[in-house]
Amino acid sequence: MKIEHVTDILEELAPLAHAEDFDNVGLLVGDDQAEVKGILVTLDTLENVVDEAIATDCNLIVSFHPIIFAGLKQLTGRTYVERIVIKAIQNGIAIYSMHTALDNVRDGVNGKICEVLGIGHPKILIPKKGTIEKLVTYVPQKDAEALRTSLFEAEAGNIGRYSDCSFSIEGTGSFKAGEQAHPVKGEIGKIHYEDETQVNVIYSKRHGSRILKALFENHPYEEVAFELFALENTDQNIGMGMVGELAEPISETQFLENVKQKMNVSVVRHSRLLGQKVNRIAVLGGSGAFAIEAAKASGAQVFITADIKYHEFYKAEDKIVIADIGHYETEQFTKTLLVDYLTKKIPNFAIRLAESKTNPIQYL
Repeated sequence: MKIEHVTDILEELAPLAHAEDFDNVGLLVGDDQAEVKGILVTLDTLENVVDEAIATDCNLIVSFHPIIFAGLKQLTGRTYVERIVIKAIQNGIAIYSMHTALDNVRDGVNGKICEVLGIGHPKILIPKKGTIEKLVTYVPQKDAEALRTSLFEAEAGNIGRYSDCSFSIEGTGSFKAGEQAHPVKGEIGKIHYEDETQVNVIYSKRHGSRILKALFENHPYEEVAFELFALENTDQNIGMGMVGELAEPISETQFLENVKQKMNVSVVRHSRLLGQKVNRIAVLGGSGAFAIEAAKASGAQVFITADIKYHEFYKAEDKIVIADIGHYETEQFTKTLLVDYLTKKIPNFAIRLAESKTNPIQYL
């Protein structure tokens, strides 16, 4: 099995097109045509992780955080990033990063937090914009069904838990073929009127090239008339953070004690407790200060996240309890999520959960 086969499987879970624009995801080091000997899954790729990959004969590291974030202008070994990249290259080890691509899917980082904390019926907290496009095309009525089917097979028309969604309008189209044309309908030099169907489908932006390929391969006309629109609609299954409900309301203190136990944390930094029972909880793994307003707007009584600065706690404004449980701590179960996923997809292959410690923050 080649590295590209593993990355294709990972992108079924977390398409790279779902990553944030600032991020650096995908295959960062290595040759995607290399044969995979073993896979090591980690939250961070550090020198001790590369050493573990060498010792366990794993030549593909699947990492949540990207080791290369900003551009590298030199590889001299002066920084920990440069040393890690050099060691990986010298030992033929590829590094693949998922980061915000996995943050932005329902079954990713935040879905796992909800599972661990017993938060039911979770929904995306901040749906991602710019992920939905619309195709409009015109086709002879007798060919409309076949064209729709080919577009559906290319992943068009999927809305949430529904598939094969479209809208069609019948009308009359006109055209006149020029001297060098090869018209399927009508004659050269004469205006032709054709009973046509306007077919409308939406699709995920990441499938754009596949949709257009299906359109051109299956449309009967020599020149295909079509329109593409970027929609303001947000995909409710793609985005940052999640919000859901506990099985029954409990006190803020009891809930935070449960968080400490289930998330294996010794310290929870939080804003002022409001003395109420809570059952609606928002979560966002990693740095989540940007989502405070969204958490408040969602009606959540507690927001679990990390990396909250001093003045950002004031944004709670006695409307929500903001709880910072640590960056590593919010994302720690991501490794298990990925190992379980890959094991199901490629059960007869060596997939290891990294034992190396990568949390840079220590507590007394």
